[in-house]
Amino acid sequence: MPELDRPDPPYLQIVRRIRDEITSGRLAEGEKIPSARDICAEYGVAMGTAMKALGTLRSEGLVRAERGRGTVVHVRGVHRAAHDMSLTVRRTGLIYPPGTHAVDLVSVIAPAPALVADALGLDEGAEVIRRSRTTLSADDRPLSMSVSWFDGSLAGPAPKLLIAERILQGTTHYVEECTGRRKSSREKITAAAGSATDSEASTLHVPVGSPVMRQRNWYWDTDGDVIEYGESTAGPELESTFEVTIDGEEAQ
Repeated sequence: MPELDRPDPPYLQIVRRIRDEITSGRLAEGEKIPSARDICAEYGVAMGTAMKALGTLRSEGLVRAERGRGTVVHVRGVHRAAHDMSLTVRRTGLIYPPGTHAVDLVSVIAPAPALVADALGLDEGAEVIRRSRTTLSADDRPLSMSVSWFDGSLAGPAPKLLIAERILQGTTHYVEECTGRRKSSREKITAAAGSATDSEASTLHVPVGSPVMRQRNWYWDTDGDVIEYGESTAGPELESTFEVTIDGEEAQ
């Protein structure tokens, strides 16, 4: 029987384990997840705990109940937020679950706009690395568009940042490997609803003015400097999932 760690409540530990199976792709779209009875038997918990775990997974938009089948994986309508993708990299070594992929990846050296310069602690107009991409679902439906910004001085020690190809271990982890700058557990996320601009509408295949969710993300190193600043836009009818750290413990 699997042992449960403390101090997290048992239902959260069960949620995390099943969530990891889904985000890593080991449990695929439409595949059944353990029933409440199965969870009770496998983890030795009460029915109420098992039901709470399943309810949490449903509230996160990762599963749904299907008549005659039980609870199945359902992630096509879920946009993986940048922070959650970072957690997935740490747990599974993969940026995206199987079936999703990035296209139109572009990497260039550009002068830093004021907002980007402020986020990276640079002067406006300083050289920065700009990496942009669009994330698609398994059926090639655009899920989100995003851009990451890095201090231009990283072009030397971390040359892959300038190559328009996916960095499999994730950009912040790659920078850590190349420079020794250790990524801090400190991350900041802001999110706001908005209306799709002409560019966003064209990329996400939605009408101009459609509702979108815009996010901004900051990733620090242990010295308190920002390694990466990112911006992303997700299309309508997509949920974003987040995990945050409170006093060193991960939580929903």
